[in-house]
Amino acid sequence: MVGFVTYMQRHWTGGIRLIHDGFQIQLDPGSGSIVRSINAGLSPQKVKALFVSHSHPDHSADAEIFIEAMTSGGTKSRGTLVASKSVLSGNEDCDPSISRYHQRTVGKVIEAKPKDVFHVEQFKIKVTKAVHSDPDAVGYRFELSKIGAIAYTCDTEYFEGIEDYYKGVRLMIMCVMRPRQTPWKGHLSTDDAVRILKNVKPETAIITHFGMRMIQSNPEKQASFIEEQTGVPTKAAFDGMSATIDDREVIFSSKRDKDRRVGQS
Repeated sequence: MVGFVTYMQRHWTGGIRLIHDGFQIQLDPGSGSIVRSINAGLSPQKVKALFVSHSHPDHSADAEIFIEAMTSGGTKSRGTLVASKSVLSGNEDCDPSISRYHQRTVGKVIEAKPKDVFHVEQFKIKVTKAVHSDPDAVGYRFELSKIGAIAYTCDTEYFEGIEDYYKGVRLMIMCVMRPRQTPWKGHLSTDDAVRILKNVKPETAIITHFGMRMIQSNPEKQASFIEEQTGVPTKAAFDGMSATIDDREVIFSSKRDKDRRVGQS
């Protein structure tokens, strides 16, 4: 499914780059991700692992291009691809979004299923459950011994037990498409985010992946409401947002700086 925000690019669908001790992961490279990466000064060739949560193009459209970069145009079998079943082989609702050719060029391919636990270099990965229109969609929890856990919900609706996947994380990145009192099947709303964060209580939360109604309702106001209701410091993602995490705190880039392009929302 491609939404209005994706094809109008009201917000970038460039995904997220995680960097720790020089090891770089690209997460959910949607439409335009390769261009946003280059504009941000983040070389696609430095990506060592690619994570894709599900087969929809706003999360996977540029995945094959990142594989080309990671494998030097398919000439070197290297890097790791972690992706849902739908991304790798399709399902009853979605065609695969990464070709068999590109999958063969990667050094290691891991099919991600809820509750799986494995390591990719220094990251301990726990795959989290999602309930979405792509039935194989998953979220990811990235754990590092020095700084703790970072989680990404992917597109999902609220379901009983969702909080159990995220307890103990320091930074929680939540795909919150809808504002208060406007639920939509397969996606989180501001009200769902409040419910989850009251139980999970991470150190910090970021809401992202906004639909048009969320944009019209002002994501920063929605984030402020979540923070007021939960006590969890909550930020609304913006294009070029950057966060630095150490053993003490989470530090965000101080302003919207569209010229620096220091990260991806």
